[in-house]
Amino acid sequence: MSVAAGDPLAAIAARAAADKKHIVLSEGDDPRVHEAARIAVEQGLADVTVLGPTEVEGAIAPGVSVLNPENSPNHDTFVARLVELRGHKGMTEERAADAVRDPLIFAALMVDQGMADGTVSGCVRTTSDVVRAALQVIGKAKGAPLVSSFFLMALPPEHPAGPKGMIFSDCGLVIDPSAEELAGIAQQAATSAQALLDQTPRVAMLSFSTKGSARHAAVTKVTEAMELAKAAAPDLILDGELQFDAAFVPSVAARKAEGSPLEGAANVFVFPNLDAGNIGYKIAQRIGGATAIGPVLQGLAKPANDLSRGATAQDIVDIIAVTAVQAQ
Repeated sequence: MSVAAGDPLAAIAARAAADKKHIVLSEGDDPRVHEAARIAVEQGLADVTVLGPTEVEGAIAPGVSVLNPENSPNHDTFVARLVELRGHKGMTEERAADAVRDPLIFAALMVDQGMADGTVSGCVRTTSDVVRAALQVIGKAKGAPLVSSFFLMALPPEHPAGPKGMIFSDCGLVIDPSAEELAGIAQQAATSAQALLDQTPRVAMLSFSTKGSARHAAVTKVTEAMELAKAAAPDLILDGELQFDAAFVPSVAARKAEGSPLEGAANVFVFPNLDAGNIGYKIAQRIGGATAIGPVLQGLAKPANDLSRGATAQDIVDIIAVTAVQAQ
């Protein structure tokens, strides 16, 4: 992975390479996927299978497997499994036979059946398509309150805060979470930070208000979510409601949020809704120069991750590494 020394993405790449997992890429008709598969295999980040016409096998790169859902020997097994999973929703063998030819469904079934450790899609298909396939086949993790998403944000080495990784959640999936859902997102994002950044999570519940500086129902939702998250995970370092600067800049925190356990050093930022999260991560990416990897899904039984349709080959490589570490 082409990142500078000290970049958190380099640490994730090293962890992926140290315990290689099998990742399936469903969008094998896209040249960005071919390039990403080649790079990931050459750098030893994962074993990679690409779904697509088998005539491209060997044209991608040595070591990259190619499977065609149209003529897979696993077809009948996958049909039976899909009927088992979705029969209560009216899935018949005839409908399942068509559905398993969809590479998104096929990839999810590979993960469900233990034939791959995780899957990555979304540079062609929409987020709703990707999430629907993951939920219908892989399903929520046991005990997960919901499925949400996050972006792994990596600051560049020249940034005043230095090269560091952060979790922004939810910036891609849950549009207007309730206080209960927001508390669940905070706990999931903290778990993701621990797994991917190998750091103690320090969670900021973000708002346009800091410690009662404004009164509004939107602020109340955040404070209620914070209390719910604290009750569920009393050892979690968490605070809110906070404006971003009070969560990120120690000198501002000392003035605006004196006594905050975060002390202006949060590494997990929980946004109050999708408007704020989506706008916030794009500003950090486009103006702040941060690398944004995601949306990464959290709360699933096994890893299945999304991509922006504007993703580059390197973006796909990065999320392959993230998915591999999730699978560990």
